Amino acid sequence: MLRVLDIVEGTSVDGPGLRTTIYFAGCRHHCPGCHNPQSWDMAGGRAMSIDEIVKVVERNGFNVTFSGGDPLYQVEGVTELARRLKVLGYSIWCYTGFLWEDIKSAPEYDALLSLVDVIVDGPFINERKDTALRFRGSANQRLILVRQSMMSDYPLEWDDYDSSL
Repeated sequence: MLRVLDIVEGTSVDGPGLRTTIYFAGCRHHCPGCHNPQSWDMAGGRAMSIDEIVKVVERNGFNVTFSGGDPLYQVEGVTELARRLKVLGYSIWCYTGFLWEDIKSAPEYDALLSLVDVIVDGPFINERKDTALRFRGSANQRLILVRQSMMSDYPLEWDDYDSSL
């Protein structure tokens, strides 16, 4: 079971094209100026099974974004959900307040990284807020191509060239 605050079907702000965004409960980053502070409660939202979430995603067939809160605080369940969605052919983006370098070096995230297409990393920094940026809230956050970056010494960023992600 996963703690889910909301599932928004047909959004266009959390990655390219129309997407289904799953907002997971729980975040310990507590970024000042966070647009979703109600997501900080680790016991917030409601418990949903992976089957229930997959049914919502399949209803529209849009690619998927994990957001929150921070999905990495529920990494085991989120990884299993990602596994199920990848088998069905969905692209997955994942927002996190953790930095790519820390995620890449932590073995507990390896399985999830093998399934996610793009990681939007880094905490929201209110002083670096920029509403002109696509798919992120502050200039420090990066849109990282996961597969390509895993084979590189540095993170490679998504740059609108592949709308299939």
